[in-house]
Amino acid sequence: MNSKIIANGILRALGILLAITLILFFLYKIQVVIVYIAIAAVISLIGRPIVLFLRRKLKFNNTIAVVVTMVFFIGLLIGLIGMFIPLIADQGQKLSLLNLQQLESNVENLYQQIVTYFEFNNIDVEQSIKDSNLLSKLDFSLIPNFFNGLISGLGSFSIGLFSVLFISFFFLKDSRLFEDGIMTFVPKGNEMRSKRSFTKIKDLLSRYFVGLILQIFILFVIYTIVLLIFGIDNAVVIAFLCALINLVPYVGPLVSGFLMLLLSMSSNLGESFSLVILPKTTYVMIGFIAAQLIDNFFSQPFIFSKSVKSHPLEIFLIIIIAGILFGVVGMIVAIPAYTAIKVILKEFLSEYKVVNKLTKGL
Repeated sequence: MNSKIIANGILRALGILLAITLILFFLYKIQVVIVYIAIAAVISLIGRPIVLFLRRKLKFNNTIAVVVTMVFFIGLLIGLIGMFIPLIADQGQKLSLLNLQQLESNVENLYQQIVTYFEFNNIDVEQSIKDSNLLSKLDFSLIPNFFNGLISGLGSFSIGLFSVLFISFFFLKDSRLFEDGIMTFVPKGNEMRSKRSFTKIKDLLSRYFVGLILQIFILFVIYTIVLLIFGIDNAVVIAFLCALINLVPYVGPLVSGFLMLLLSMSSNLGESFSLVILPKTTYVMIGFIAAQLIDNFFSQPFIFSKSVKSHPLEIFLIIIIAGILFGVVGMIVAIPAYTAIKVILKEFLSEYKVVNKLTKGL
C-alpha cells in the first residue's frame, strides 16, 4: 500500500466526517422545523383513521375528507382553548400566581393550618420541615416567571401552530409524501419490503396514538367526576392537565398526582384545614389512585397489546432503558420508535430466530 492510497483514504475519511458534521449542524439549526414535522406526523397518524372512514364509508373525495378532518381538529382545538383559557385564568387568580406576595401568604397560611392540625396529634411537623430546610429551597418566583414566559411565547406558538397544521394537511392529503421522500434513500431491491414496512408502521402507530387519546379521555372523565363530586373549583381544567401530564410514562403520574394534590388544597384556601381541606384532599387522592389503577391494569395493557402488539413487560423495559439513555423525551418516544424498529426488523431480518421471537404477532 503506497503513500498515495493512504493519503486518499485519509482525505476520504476526513471528507465523510466533515459531511456528517455539516449534516448534524444543519439538523441542529433546523431542529424547530424537525419538531414541527414530527408533531404534524403524529397528527396525520391520528387523523388517518378519520380520513379512511370518510373515504371508504361515506365515499368522500380524498381532499374533502382531509379538509373535514382538519376542520374537526381545528374546531376541537378552538373549543379547548375557549373552554380552558377562562378556567386557567380563574385558577391563576385563585392561586394568585401573578401576585408573588399573595401566593407566599396563601402558602404560609396553608402551612400554618397544617402545622396546627398535626400539633393536635402530637406530631412536630414544623420541626421536621425546619430540619429538612424545605421552605428555604422553595423559589416562589419560578411560578410567575413561568406564566410570564408562557404569555411571551404565545406569538411563537401561533406561528408553530400554523406550520404544524399546514404540514399536517399535506401529510394527510398526500399520505405517501413522507414515505416517498424516505424511499429516495432506500437502496434498489428493497423498495417493496420498505413500502410494506411503512404501511405496517403507519397502521400500528395510528392505532397507538388513537389509543393514547382514549387513555387521556378515560382519565379525564374519571378525574373530572372525582373533582366535581368533592366540589373542587375548576375541576375540568385540573382533570385535563393531570390527564395530559399522565402521557409521560411513570414520571407523569407522579407529577399529575402532586399537581392534583396542590390544586385541590389551594381551591379551598381560607377554609378549615382539619374539617374541609384535609378530608376533601384525601378523598380526591383516593379517587386519583383509583383512576391510576384503572389506567395501569386496564387502559394501558389494552392499548399496548392491541395497538403496538407488545407485551407490557417488554414495553416497561424499553421505556426504562430509553429514560436512562435519553431522559423524559426518550420515555415519550420509546414506544413509537421501538414499534417502528420491530416492523423493520421483521421485514428485513425475519430469518433470524431472535427476530421472529421478538416480532411474533406483528
